[in-house]
Amino acid sequence: MTSTATTAADITADTAATTVLSAAEQEEIIRKHMPLVGHLVRDMLSRIPNHIHRDDLTSAGLHALVTAARGWDPQRGIPFHRFASTRIRGAILDELRGLDWATRSVRTKARATDSTRQALTTTLGRTPTADELAQALGTTTDELQQTDTDVARATVLSLQGFATSSADDLVTEKNPGPEDMLLRREQIGYLHHAISSLPDRLQVVVTEYFLNERPMADIAADLGVTESRVSQLRAEALSLLKDGLNTHLSPELAPAPNNPDSIVARRRANYYQTIGDNTSVRSRLAMTNAHGHTAYAAA
Repeated sequence: MTSTATTAADITADTAATTVLSAAEQEEIIRKHMPLVGHLVRDMLSRIPNHIHRDDLTSAGLHALVTAARGWDPQRGIPFHRFASTRIRGAILDELRGLDWATRSVRTKARATDSTRQALTTTLGRTPTADELAQALGTTTDELQQTDTDVARATVLSLQGFATSSADDLVTEKNPGPEDMLLRREQIGYLHHAISSLPDRLQVVVTEYFLNERPMADIAADLGVTESRVSQLRAEALSLLKDGLNTHLSPELAPAPNNPDSIVARRRANYYQTIGDNTSVRSRLAMTNAHGHTAYAAA
């Protein structure tokens, strides 16, 4: 980890930079807020693969803290804690993106594959086969399998979800109030019920892959299918979960079926109805404690 002496040297080295605080004031504010870097790094480590090294993220965070100390102007009325948090979180995300070995072309192919698979599922009334998906994409099944493998092995699996958010959107400075906490607990409860309402195979894939963090190969072996098939089931489950949750939590975001009488549309409608039938305010809140932590995890 970078020492305090090193950070002080970094501050004074860049004499060309325009600063508001004196070197001594910068040193003091950096000392005071170094624990903030550790807090943000720990928060990020809880949501990314275990092989990402803490030191890499800490180094990026400390550098951002130093830069924030050089650029902070107290006259603007923004607390340094908030000013620095935004920049530290952004630096950590940039570091993670740099560690993600999956190329942009791989990410693009993955998005095209997922959207085509969902479109074919709607058209065919079932999950398309690998041959059908490859034909629709104008590629081969071998190339399709390679794309799935590349994405599954990518170092950072969750960065795509951050791509449209700024660092300001990702940093929360205040603890949620009673109303915000209640809404959050409702959302978590709906998610649990939505997962438990999935068809059996989809439920297994979601539970094992996302909640139990099992490798896709192990799940495929348990189900007696290929890894490519597990990837298809995962995409189908995520599509159902998203639309099912939107139906109950954000109806304006729920898609309207092109053909309400189709088999796929009826199955989806039944799934959305099942979520509603299997949940109540009491059952949703029972999934978490008063602090919003999953009940079974907090026990």
